[in-house]
Amino acid sequence: MERTYSIGELAMMTGFTDRTLRNYLSQGILKGSKVNGAWRFTVKEIEDFRADPYVKEGLRIKRSSVVFDFLAEKHKDAPRTCVVLDIPATLSESNALSALFCKEMESASDVVFTLDWYPNVCRVILSGSAEGVSKIMTAYEAAKAKKAAE
Repeated sequence: MERTYSIGELAMMTGFTDRTLRNYLSQGILKGSKVNGAWRFTVKEIEDFRADPYVKEGLRIKRSSVVFDFLAEKHKDAPRTCVVLDIPATLSESNALSALFCKEMESASDVVFTLDWYPNVCRVILSGSAEGVSKIMTAYEAAKAKKAAE
């Protein structure tokens, strides 16, 4: 069965709010289907959404703002980190990576996350507490080691 994403997961990956995504749905820019009353999106629907020129520019701004905001904040009360991770990956591998990062983000309230798919590359940006980002990166490294051992 094909992996689908909730509106919350799509919000996490894109940086758009649930409300903005619902506006895109009502405008027909974002397509999905309701399953048991909740919106679900396939990888193809997300790709089509991201390909829209208006959306593409918004995503570029959101991704850039994660890194810019990290760099612009000069006074931090605790260690913070920002990671831009480009992972060579097929579309199906990117799908698995997005599932992994979305799962890890469920318990990382102090980390901002974006994910984008490009041809043969999955780009992940994580910004937040050093501990939170480190925890997510550790989970990614463990999954990568597990896959290599298979």
